[in-house]
Amino acid sequence: MSHESHVHEVGHGHDHHHHGPPKGFSRWVYTTNHKDIGTLYLTFSLVMLFIGGIMALVIRAELFEPGTILVDPDFFNQMTTMHGLIMVFGVIMPAMAGLANWMIPLMIGAPDMALPRLNNWSFWLLPFAFSMLMSTMLMKGSAPNFGWTFYAPLSTIYGPNSTDFFIFSIHLMGASSIMAALNIVVTIFNMRAPGMTWMKMPLFVWSWLVTAFLLLAVMPVLAGCVTMMLMDRHFHTSFFNAAGGGDPLLFQHVFWFFGHPEVYILILPGFGVISEVIPTFSRKVLFGYRFMVYATASIAIVGFVVWMHHMFTTGAPYAAQLYFMYATMLVAVPTGIKIFNWLGTLFKGSITFETPMLFALGFLVMFTIGGFSGVMLSLVPADYQYRDSYFVVAHFHYVLVSGSLFTIIAAVYFWLPKWTGNMYSEKLGQWHFWLSVIGMNVAFLPMHFLGLAGMPRRIPDYALQFTDFNQLCTIGAFIFGFAQLIFLYIVIKACYAKRRHKLSDEVWEGAKGLEWTIPTPAPYHTFETAPVVH
Repeated sequence: MSHESHVHEVGHGHDHHHHGPPKGFSRWVYTTNHKDIGTLYLTFSLVMLFIGGIMALVIRAELFEPGTILVDPDFFNQMTTMHGLIMVFGVIMPAMAGLANWMIPLMIGAPDMALPRLNNWSFWLLPFAFSMLMSTMLMKGSAPNFGWTFYAPLSTIYGPNSTDFFIFSIHLMGASSIMAALNIVVTIFNMRAPGMTWMKMPLFVWSWLVTAFLLLAVMPVLAGCVTMMLMDRHFHTSFFNAAGGGDPLLFQHVFWFFGHPEVYILILPGFGVISEVIPTFSRKVLFGYRFMVYATASIAIVGFVVWMHHMFTTGAPYAAQLYFMYATMLVAVPTGIKIFNWLGTLFKGSITFETPMLFALGFLVMFTIGGFSGVMLSLVPADYQYRDSYFVVAHFHYVLVSGSLFTIIAAVYFWLPKWTGNMYSEKLGQWHFWLSVIGMNVAFLPMHFLGLAGMPRRIPDYALQFTDFNQLCTIGAFIFGFAQLIFLYIVIKACYAKRRHKLSDEVWEGAKGLEWTIPTPAPYHTFETAPVVH
């Protein structure tokens, strides 16, 4: 790329007329710098990962043996509810937003995000939203205990008093997501460097553009859903109350119309990350770039018309079941194209196995396993057997732990040296990877068989014959959970260690793209003069 030298001059020349970031506490509260806000999002996500993870370990510890051994059933239900909500809204979404804030301006050659103050606000809503959600654990009565999908009437007629705090916190999270998504759309449309055409944008940017549109489309639906809950609880409406002429099934339709596109919101940015990591460590250009772009958009579009596959057992009309079965299978096509193209990129590549690449390959294998169990779940007659069993839990953890968590970790390992100027210990990274992969598979593989044998999900107690596999799952979960402490150590060390050796600007041999042309570590202000992309 011929703009490299030009970008260097710009990057190094920034110190004279800009003092760096302001010092101390106010820097983080008032910041409008995309890198600072990205760091805030990622830090918040890391804290929530350990909170949500501890809840998961409480769940697994209780399930180590049949009977009540650690916590009472009501607290168990609170844990399953809070674990799901925190992992989805407090870990994956903020981490993906943090990566977007950090990387999109660098990848498209923009000096910052388009709406920097809105950016600051969209982050600072989150700590308040989650403080409110978690404060329900300390309230009289019970915290939300109706599962992370909060079906009516469990959350309306029978919901604990703390449900109102939960509703308000969901509103705040949704508002935060809408603002972040708006910002990303405006930035990508208006601030690309000269020469950065649509079909030259990195796939990470493409995947976030599609994700941002998904967020703008479905977050208001979730807001409508929890608003109707609030009305039913306090204003004597009957949206979801059959006694007043409403329909509890309406809740499921509205919720899953949000909830199914939501799973693609959690996963598409991860696909973008993998599309940056695999070409770099294969020393090849991504295979089938255009098809990857179209596949990303197709997944998002089809994702809007498959919501009822979460509801096959609700007595839906036969024709609806047939339609949703075929539509759900259709999602496998664009996803399959992506897997094929990543494999095509690896084929005859000059591959090395640094930590980001290990997590990318771990994602490929385990996401594919999750995809296969997803196709099984799309079959209506089979789904009658699998529904609400541990098979479903196994399926979505294979998809989300690999598709979201592994891709976020791959992204952090990939870009951390560029952010901090420090290279981490490759040996520790490999330990983290292997413990995570082994722990994850030991935790979630047996759940497929538990589910097929008839063990229902979301229960604190189970029949004696399920004991052995549950003990395996619990051991795997603890290995996986404690492996993340290595990750924590690596990240903290990279951020605070003294710089020992100077890293080159491109950090990884074979790294392509504008973000690898700026100095390492990334200066506080970048691209004051837009680079020209050839």
